[in-house]
Amino acid sequence: MASPYIELQVGERTVKVTNPDKVYFPEIGATKRELVEYYVSVGEGALRALKDRPTNLKRHPDGVQTEAIYQKRMPPKHPDWLESVTVRFPSGRTAHSLRVTEVAAIAYGANLGTLDFHPWQVRASDVEHPDELRVDLDPQPGLDFAAARKAALLTREVLGELGLTGFVKTSGNRGVHIAVRIEPRWDFIQVRHAGIALARAVEDRDPGLVTTAWWKEERGERVFIDFNQNARDRTVASAYSVRAQPHAPVSAPLTWDELVDADPRDFDIRTVPARFAEVGDVHAAIDDVAYSIEPLLELYAKDDRGDMPYPPNYPKMPGEPMRVQPSRARNAD
Repeated sequence: MASPYIELQVGERTVKVTNPDKVYFPEIGATKRELVEYYVSVGEGALRALKDRPTNLKRHPDGVQTEAIYQKRMPPKHPDWLESVTVRFPSGRTAHSLRVTEVAAIAYGANLGTLDFHPWQVRASDVEHPDELRVDLDPQPGLDFAAARKAALLTREVLGELGLTGFVKTSGNRGVHIAVRIEPRWDFIQVRHAGIALARAVEDRDPGLVTTAWWKEERGERVFIDFNQNARDRTVASAYSVRAQPHAPVSAPLTWDELVDADPRDFDIRTVPARFAEVGDVHAAIDDVAYSIEPLLELYAKDDRGDMPYPPNYPKMPGEPMRVQPSRARNAD
């Protein structure tokens, strides 16, 4: 028997939503239909975060209590109007990835069970030169959102001294993300080096709060700045993405003033549409200015600590230090 479905008009497109009454978020009883309608309601802001970017889909077709399907390639069966872009992975292999060009593409992804969208830091017009520098502030076990907030405000201070402006959002959990629009003049390696330089500059301000230690055993109860989120094929959840938790939290864009007393639990699939209708997209100006990363590259060049380890699935990179846990390296000696 055919699955039940409804059709939603999204711009010029008709998007089919199958099994609309399936409960995706059991804690609040939110359904698949609510998920799709949520993305349409914040469509302008969600599209701004994803527009023309290769985008990975983190799918939970049977709701948040099931394992995720992380899809980097374009769905094999898709509407003719859906667009794609070719990307190259660290292995050297290529693939056609979803290119988000309109709100209907986001609604289509949500119908596939996509909760959060993970865009690359490049645009389809130039997939080799990022136009976004990303700061991922990840509180380690024992810390909460307050620690990430403090680290974010410290990061803003450092960015300001370098003449850069960042746009802040909740991660949808305990963390904070900051995005800086940059000129698409530098490759992934250079942008990652800029991210390392920024992370170290923040760490140097308050090493008791912030760490750049790649190995978990060295981080302690500090906020880890994940510099590797600037590497090729590494992504973070986009602004307005719904996160895979039973209460349907959202990665919510904030103003810096709002961050001071924000509670990430206030932003979910049911509260954010009303907020969006009232204040619009508080990141509407994010594309107005693209910055040079030369100040950060100069900091990196002056730093005798050099490069940091890449994630384990990457080939050995030029200048990269030994990719071995410090405790294992000591035991080997």
